[in-house]
Amino acid sequence: MPTTSFSIRFIFTVALVAGLSACATANPPELRQEQFLSSGSYVQSYPGAPERSCEAARRALLSQGYVINEATASQVRGRKYFQPHTDTHTQIEFHVVCAANSEGSNSTTVFANAVRDRYSLRKSSNSASLGVGAIGSISLPFGSSDDALIKVGTETIPTKQFYTQFFELIERYLDPLSLPVDPS
Repeated sequence: MPTTSFSIRFIFTVALVAGLSACATANPPELRQEQFLSSGSYVQSYPGAPERSCEAARRALLSQGYVINEATASQVRGRKYFQPHTDTHTQIEFHVVCAANSEGSNSTTVFANAVRDRYSLRKSSNSASLGVGAIGSISLPFGSSDDALIKVGTETIPTKQFYTQFFELIERYLDPLSLPVDPS
């Protein structure tokens, strides 16, 4: 009987150690999807200087209702707000970086990513208590209710079509920038 008990404990211990080591080395599901490939959804190259591409990106974001928080020769940051339902709120913050491909080349790589923050309206009620020395505390029936937006999620938007449409819009705004200005 002691050998059976020992065997069961040994098998249980080995299974437990194997299970824990598998948990320690396995990537979380979100990291299993993360791949560093040479071509991705978040990058596009354009002819011309970085300033030109970032200006086109700024115009593209403005044309879609984004509020520009920062715009320099090498980066643009804009934000847009949505309220799909009365008790939810969403924000998208768009980040664009424009980098020259190499010294002497007349091309720019534009890197873009958009982060979506989701908020939900939560109600919390407050009631008043009154402490009376001999009796103790008395809870009074009047109170108030506060509403607060609570962040419930943040994610980088992964949809390739979302970025493809943005890069196509940049290209549309690049064309007018390349036309010579009529001096008359």
